[in-house]
Amino acid sequence: MSHAWSESALTKLRAASGRAGGARREVVEFLDAQQCCVSAQEIHDGLREGGTRIGIASVYRALDGLAQLDLVQRVELGDGIARFEPVRPGGDHHHHLVCNDCGKVEAFEDTTLESAIERVAVGHGYAIAAHDVVLRGACNDCRT
Repeated sequence: MSHAWSESALTKLRAASGRAGGARREVVEFLDAQQCCVSAQEIHDGLREGGTRIGIASVYRALDGLAQLDLVQRVELGDGIARFEPVRPGGDHHHHLVCNDCGKVEAFEDTTLESAIERVAVGHGYAIAAHDVVLRGACNDCRT
């Protein structure tokens, strides 16, 4: 896996605050390794499970710094928990499937859906700057 995002994010954090080590580095590297959005608590738990000693307040401070520099996107899935994912150059645009039972979140891409969204926007005279699609239901593990 390329670590271009994490290297760029750490460089920008260092330029903005003079710091990019310790907790910030751990949070950035953890985020870079994820396939989809994660909450601050999930970051904290994942880092602790990996042996990193980090406080939840440090995770939030790192996320705040990343958000101020537009390096992470805050993802709201309607459950009151903010999740975060890297904003990578060139896209990596995706949407989310959310299991109402276990809370699992999965990313998905669909070119047909993207075309339909563009068609609706143009048909109504809009130039869409951004959009989010969240599909809710039950994952395969939770369906009976």
